[in-house]
Amino acid sequence: MKTTKEILVLAKAAARELRCASENKINAALISMASALIENKDKILEANEKDVAAATGVISDVMIDRLKLTEDRIAAMARGIREIAALPSPLGKVLKHTERPNGLVIERVSAPIGVIAIIYESRPNVTSDAAALALKSGNACVLRGGKEAYNSARAITDALSSGIKKAGLPESSVELLYDTTRAGAAELMSARGYVDLLIPRGGAGLINACVENAKVPCLETGTGICHLYVDKSADIKKALDIVENGKTSRPSVCNALEVCLVHEDVAEEFLPLMRDRLVQRAVPVELRLDEAAMRVIDGTPARDADFDTEFLDYIMAVKVVSSKEEAVAHIEAHSTHHSEAIITEDEAAANYFTDNVDSAAVYVNASTRFTDGGEFGLGCEMGISTQKMHARGPLGIEELTTYKYIVRGNGQIR
Repeated sequence: MKTTKEILVLAKAAARELRCASENKINAALISMASALIENKDKILEANEKDVAAATGVISDVMIDRLKLTEDRIAAMARGIREIAALPSPLGKVLKHTERPNGLVIERVSAPIGVIAIIYESRPNVTSDAAALALKSGNACVLRGGKEAYNSARAITDALSSGIKKAGLPESSVELLYDTTRAGAAELMSARGYVDLLIPRGGAGLINACVENAKVPCLETGTGICHLYVDKSADIKKALDIVENGKTSRPSVCNALEVCLVHEDVAEEFLPLMRDRLVQRAVPVELRLDEAAMRVIDGTPARDADFDTEFLDYIMAVKVVSSKEEAVAHIEAHSTHHSEAIITEDEAAANYFTDNVDSAAVYVNASTRFTDGGEFGLGCEMGISTQKMHARGPLGIEELTTYKYIVRGNGQIR
C-alpha cells in the first residue's frame, strides 16, 4: 500500500511523461480505459455492493442513489470516456500570435497544468470522469474519494490504471489515495511542489475546508442553492414542467432546484398547481413557504435558514415576490452563484434577469439541471466552478489547461 507522498511522487513523474504524449496515444489510453471499465464491471459492482450495504441506514436514500452503481451507470461512465476521447485536444493551441518590431515571434500556447488533485465524496462516477478529463488535457490526477465510496473508487481506479498501462502510458497517471481520513485530505491540500491544482467536489463543508486550508492552488466548485423565478408573464405549463424537473429529477445533485420565487400576480394560479405537481407524487416534495405563499397553499412555514440551504433532498423553499427586481435582489443575497433560471414570456424581463444575475449559468425558460459538462457538450465535467478566476461553470478539458509563452528569435538581445 503506497503512502500519499509516494503516490504524489509517482503522479508528478507521470505528469512529465503525459506532457509530451501525442494526442493519438492519449486517445488510445482513453479508449482502453473505457474498455477496462466494461471488462471489470463485475468487480466494480461487487465493490459497490459493499459500499452501499455499509452506507444503508447511515446516509439518506437520495445519497444512496448517488453512491449506487448499476451496469447501465458503468456503461454510461465508459461512454463518457469515449466521448471525451472523441473531442479535439485542448493542448498545443496557439491562443495568441504576436510579432514584435524587433522580430521576436511570441505565441501563447495551451499546455497541461500538471498534477490535478480531486477531493470528492460519495459519487463513484466522479472517479472515471475526473481521470478521463485529466488525461485528455495531458494531466495526471490524484483522487481522494470519500470513505463511503472507497471500495467502488478503488475498483474503478484499478480498472482505469490497467487500461492506461495497456495503452503504453504510466499507470500512475491516475492514482487513488488509500488514506480517506481528514489527515489524508490535509496532506493533499499542503502538497506544494507536487499538486498543481486542487479541485474539491462535494458539499459545503468539504469545499470550505479546502478553500480555507489549502496551501496549493484551489479551484472552488460550488454548492448549488439554485433558484427558479416564475415571472408574472410566465407560461404556467412551462413553469410547472421546469420546477418539477429541477426539483425531482435528481435532488441530490448540485444543479437541482432549491428555491422557487413566484411573482405575486401569478401566485394564486401557479402555487396550487405546483403543490399538486410536487406533493402528490410517490416521493412528495416538502414545500417550505414564506408568509405570502402560506396564504395561498398549505406547507411547512419557512425559516430564514431555508433560503440559505442546499437541501439535496425532496425539499424546496418557496417565496412570493412583488417584482423581477425583488427576485434578483433575493438571488443576489442568497445564491451560491451556481445556476438560476427565469420563466417568462417577456423579453425585457428575461434580459433584465440575465444581465443582473451574477451566476455561472443563467437560464431563460429552461431547467437548471442542464448545468452539466455533458449537457454543455464538454463530454463530462470535473465539477461546476462558482468562482470567477481561471474558470467558471462546468469544468471541461479546456478549463484543465493553462498556457505558456513560446518566444522565437534570431539573436535579439535587450
